[in-house]
Amino acid sequence: MNTDYSIISTTCPNKEQAREIAKLLVERRLVACVQMFPIVSIYLWKDNVCEENEIALFIKSRTELFDKITETIKDVHTYEVPEIIQTPITGGLADYLSWIDDCVEKNKF
Repeated sequence: MNTDYSIISTTCPNKEQAREIAKLLVERRLVACVQMFPIVSIYLWKDNVCEENEIALFIKSRTELFDKITETIKDVHTYEVPEIIQTPITGGLADYLSWIDDCVEKNKF
């Protein structure tokens, strides 16, 4: 099974921070694409049930760039413990996956 590609997800407290992270990742050529979605999150934090409007980011890149992507997100993110989760892409349109390769710098991995 090929897992050279991944979707990394994170959430941000607002559109401005989400846009800042997305642009930084694309400009540094760590990712091919970032999609942003408004969501409502209900979660447990420090023994309290919280409900917040957030922006979810779906980040498409190569699996081996996860650590660099994580570092970049953490450098900008305002959450004490940001969600940063990697999900392998086990299949996909070959042309799309090739486009990811074309977008990220080859010397990054």
